[in-house]
Amino acid sequence: MYKILKFFIIIFCLTSNVAKSEVIKPNINLKPEDVIKIQLKGLMKNDIPSQDRGIEQTWEFAHPSNQRFTGPLANFKKMIKGESYKMLIGHISHEILEIDNNNNSALYQVIVLGSDKKYFKFNWQVEKFLEKGPLKNCWLTTVVSQPIPLGSST
Repeated sequence: MYKILKFFIIIFCLTSNVAKSEVIKPNINLKPEDVIKIQLKGLMKNDIPSQDRGIEQTWEFAHPSNQRFTGPLANFKKMIKGESYKMLIGHISHEILEIDNNNNSALYQVIVLGSDKKYFKFNWQVEKFLEKGPLKNCWLTTVVSQPIPLGSST
């Protein structure tokens, strides 16, 4: 009996780790704010479970037009790690405030406390993908503004 229980515990641990390490894919059940939460949580823990997984998660929810502008993925990684957006990597906390939301687009204000204890504000826009294909009716990020410094927490 003990061996069977141990076997199930090991299987559970292995499968739960695999599930946690998979990148979340866009789907029509996610709300606009969910998309931003997924992206921010990924960036907050960027290198867990592997290097740049958070950036890859963020890329997954970038609108195809955004991907064409910022991609390929290797370029997107450089951009996120660059001066304009590096405070998103490993940030301490974030707050998401809805500014506007209609049927096909939503705008949020995102306040991030970077690992350097400085606050930054972003305007984060997501839009529903309306073209045919697997992304149809999924919310995806179209624009993230340049950061606006808000000062230090200390």
